[in-house]
Amino acid sequence: MRTPTPRRITVALAALGLGLTSACTAGGGGGTGGGPKTDEKQTLQVWHGWSADHEVKGFEDAVDGFRKLHPNITVKVTGNQTDDQITNAIRGGNPPDVVASFTTDNLGQFCQSGAWQELTPRLREDGVDLNMFPKAVQDYTQFKGRRCALPLLADAYGLYYNTALMKGNAPPKTMSELTALAKKLTVRAPDGTIKVAGFMPSVQYYEHTPQHIATSFGVKWLTPAGTANFSKDPAFKAYLKWEKDLLDWYGYDNAKKFMRSMGQEFEASNPFQKGKVAMAVDGEWRTKFIQKEAPALDYGTAPPPVSDDRAAQYGGGFTLGTIMGIPRGSKHAEAAWAFVKYLATDTGSLVTMANALGNVPSTLPALSSPGLKLPAQFGTFLNVFKHPATTTSPSSPNGGDYLVQLQRFVQDEWETGKVKDPDQGLRDLDAKVDKALELAGG
Repeated sequence: MRTPTPRRITVALAALGLGLTSACTAGGGGGTGGGPKTDEKQTLQVWHGWSADHEVKGFEDAVDGFRKLHPNITVKVTGNQTDDQITNAIRGGNPPDVVASFTTDNLGQFCQSGAWQELTPRLREDGVDLNMFPKAVQDYTQFKGRRCALPLLADAYGLYYNTALMKGNAPPKTMSELTALAKKLTVRAPDGTIKVAGFMPSVQYYEHTPQHIATSFGVKWLTPAGTANFSKDPAFKAYLKWEKDLLDWYGYDNAKKFMRSMGQEFEASNPFQKGKVAMAVDGEWRTKFIQKEAPALDYGTAPPPVSDDRAAQYGGGFTLGTIMGIPRGSKHAEAAWAFVKYLATDTGSLVTMANALGNVPSTLPALSSPGLKLPAQFGTFLNVFKHPATTTSPSSPNGGDYLVQLQRFVQDEWETGKVKDPDQGLRDLDAKVDKALELAGG
């Protein structure tokens, strides 16, 4: 899995805002039963978002285990399917039987609208122990007590560092250590432009979004009532100050020029892979890309640094993952549940997919499986994923809109210096997010 960038999240939200509103009023039921039983001959339609050859093959290899257990069930898999396509199929009354989505942030919409069926009765009936999933995973597969999804692999974030560019320095554990080392390792041209960045703090740098970096400050995204918490939690202000101080040290124009010179995130020209960045926060999937695109790169991985007042939480980080569910209107709901439960809980299938895709397996038994065949640097992400201090961002009725709004605020108003007072800026942001939540039924 690769997490959607804020731009892609915005597009998904725009589509889902129409699709799920219509689905919510279109009628049609879910329920725990209906459709042929698992011992009858039938065909399951399964949609997922993976598109690369190695990803598609990895999913098919995992599905083969289910096919062997249920030879009467033909499983037809369609890849490269977006949330927009899934939503339109549900709204049109002709959905597939099983769907998988990369956009964990949209779970609140899926659950609240009834677009994805409630799984709790099935989990109870079959005695599925949710404690096989780390707590953060349990959190991002439910919304306000409704569990309409199970996990299918996960992403965990860590600090990548170029061993040669580090010049013997140990990876930083705190944000002050990160700042000091970033400055020490940065190489500038005589005119001040950046040749090598020690660490680029801007939210415009790939995975350095607030969702991934602000977590290091221990932010609480929403209040217990589900409203915006940006101005109420001092950790957000601490994040903003750290981000802007380091960005100002680089010089906003210098940083912007450097980022414009960067290659695409998922291409061989990625600046970390080209030795243009000494340290970067990224997901576990980067190990797979380095293996394919920069095999000679000497690099290490470590947990992401944490704010200095949270040194005891070092080792944890941020996680989310692919979610899988049964859409309303599934024609073979019983077989669909058997399929979802199998892929979400079977250690062999999860290990097969993890090895093929370079993602974190989403159950504790799979995390410790000797069958995992991944680069040595991947161990960091397994440890971050199961660490008790690892957290995720909660779902909301309008998906990840609050995350998109924060990203826009930091990128367009805070980094550029348009907003001078962080307290007022965060209060305004809270009001904007809360208004959107109210309109969405939050």
